[in-house]
Amino acid sequence: MKDHVDFVVAQWADAMPDVNASSMEVFGRMARLQKHLERMRAEALVSFGFKEGEFDVLATLRRSGHPYRLSPTQLYRCLLVTSGAMTNRLARLESAGLVERIADANDKRSSHVGLTLQGLAQIDSAVRVHTQTQELILEALTAEQREELAALMKTMLASLPGEQVPTD
Repeated sequence: MKDHVDFVVAQWADAMPDVNASSMEVFGRMARLQKHLERMRAEALVSFGFKEGEFDVLATLRRSGHPYRLSPTQLYRCLLVTSGAMTNRLARLESAGLVERIADANDKRSSHVGLTLQGLAQIDSAVRVHTQTQELILEALTAEQREELAALMKTMLASLPGEQVPTD
């Protein structure tokens, strides 16, 4: 079985035989898989009325646990986006009635962002669709292959700055 990446790597071997292009076998496939996943996720999320970045905000609030609230700073640090990008996402989600700003009872200058009941219902449904979409891509792998792939990717990520989570 050959795929598009095999074709590209073979072209590079012919065009520049002195260059080791074997890393493209991994990164080319990761990039192509990511493009497929992004397209499939976008198609799946369109029925919910929000984009992937907005999904990420809602999902971050949802997984934070009850009462599903975080400060804007906590949100943008979790999602690795700028405060400006977070402000835009929050404005769209707030106008759609999916999140609300809640004044901090201890500090009147601060606020938190929380899921509304509508936002909670929407993100719960969207997460189910999201995980089903990912499962479609992973169907080609056995359970053991999935575990091995996850472990290998974790090893790679853990070697990069900012990816390790401190343990208590």
